[in-house]
Amino acid sequence: MSEAPETRRAALITGAGSGIGRAVAMALASEGFDLALVGRRRDHLEETARLIGADGRAQPRVLVIPADVAESVPARQAAESAIKHFGRLDVLVNNAGYAPLASIDRTTPDLLDRAFRVNALGPANLIAAAWPALCRSGGACIINISTLGTRDPFPGFFAYASAKGAVNVMARSCAKEGKAHGVKAFAIAPGAVETPMLRANFSTTQIPPSRALPPEAVADVAVRCVRGEFDARSGDTLFISAGRGVE
Repeated sequence: MSEAPETRRAALITGAGSGIGRAVAMALASEGFDLALVGRRRDHLEETARLIGADGRAQPRVLVIPADVAESVPARQAAESAIKHFGRLDVLVNNAGYAPLASIDRTTPDLLDRAFRVNALGPANLIAAAWPALCRSGGACIINISTLGTRDPFPGFFAYASAKGAVNVMARSCAKEGKAHGVKAFAIAPGAVETPMLRANFSTTQIPPSRALPPEAVADVAVRCVRGEFDARSGDTLFISAGRGVE
């Protein structure tokens, strides 16, 4: 189905094929959102779509968009495709991440380039492309998934934490510029989250599962942002960690 004047709200989630992105997609489906699922691997996105479809509580329209948001043209086209398909966009969740673990002396130009293109330029391109539709929404919400490392960088996250710091500033900027249009924006900065990305860098001995947040805990905060529970903090970075909740 192409563009249609729907009253159902629509959300775009990047990195929706696993981990936090999948959890956010499923949570927003339960809130009644239609969904654009963006990620590099179609098979992972389709698995997310199947899981949503298997949930009898939520039967949204789902658009699968394979795209590498590190590239400016695919990132912007993903936003444009979602808006054309649903006729609107109400929530943008910039979740896709790249977290190479490397000491400063081992930080290569290619590593820096990829870290900033995925974690900073991707969200910036999506926000810019989606901005007119978000301003038309009458109550849109931008959520940038950041990291606790932007406050306390773990050794080896020089590139990752620095790049993610940009999305914290983007949230502040979007909140200020979007206030007149009803656009609210947040960065959500969790500590360790039990995802494939975490386990690519750290074993369960280094970070036991008991010290990691489930992806659903981050998704819950995202949904609370969308519902309006944190409207007074629009523009803020919401830090969350296991056992401490939202700061």
